[in-house]
Amino acid sequence: MKTDKILATRTHKIIYQVGDTAVKVFDKNFPKADVLNEALNQAMVEETGLPIPRVLGVNVTEDGNWCITSDYIEGKTLEQIMEEDPANLEKYMREFVALQMEVHSKKMPKLNKLKDKWNNKISASKELNATTRYELHTRLSSMPKHNKVLHGDFNPSNIIVDAKGRYHVLDWSHATQGNASADAATTYLLFALKDQKMAELYMETFCEMSDTARQYVQRWLPITAASRLGKKLPGERELLESWLDVVEYE
Repeated sequence: MKTDKILATRTHKIIYQVGDTAVKVFDKNFPKADVLNEALNQAMVEETGLPIPRVLGVNVTEDGNWCITSDYIEGKTLEQIMEEDPANLEKYMREFVALQMEVHSKKMPKLNKLKDKWNNKISASKELNATTRYELHTRLSSMPKHNKVLHGDFNPSNIIVDAKGRYHVLDWSHATQGNASADAATTYLLFALKDQKMAELYMETFCEMSDTARQYVQRWLPITAASRLGKKLPGERELLESWLDVVEYE
């Protein structure tokens, strides 16, 4: 495969530009089922009319790696723009939240349910003791059931802003359907792992624009922290475990 340049490097995958397409190439040991599921998620979300790249194909490279080919979107990530223009950070954050709320306004019944995904992750976690797992399962089952489209990894590095100022949402590998505040809690967590001030700005903006109580979003934090703990990413364990401590024992 002749490539023009590397667009991004992620755990277990590299994204290349190939002409007017973006090709995400996975490690050889990456499960085929996960590759196909990611392509299926993206194809299903396409049907909602959200501004996302189209899936153009799922193939195997000459070296035997699975890959997903999508439209290439020329532009900068919203993360880059926020870093380059901090004076307008609040404006960009409001646009970011507005886009997330647009995602949450859609429905796609064929997507997997977030509650099922998180219940499985909690059950499989070796980092959590039986008492914590029980409390997390109990809390998760008590949370209201919704069927909104959720991105699952909604952060500024997954938003491309093109030359006309239009926003495009990338990376639908974690897409599910469920409660919008669960998705907001995950976004808050992703900000907090890098910059607590940004996390607070996001939380304030999301709660204001969506008319959601901060306490309601916070009730999802122990659950999303537990789901991420299993990734065992360097430097995250201490913060994630501190959020598990806020589980309310009733």
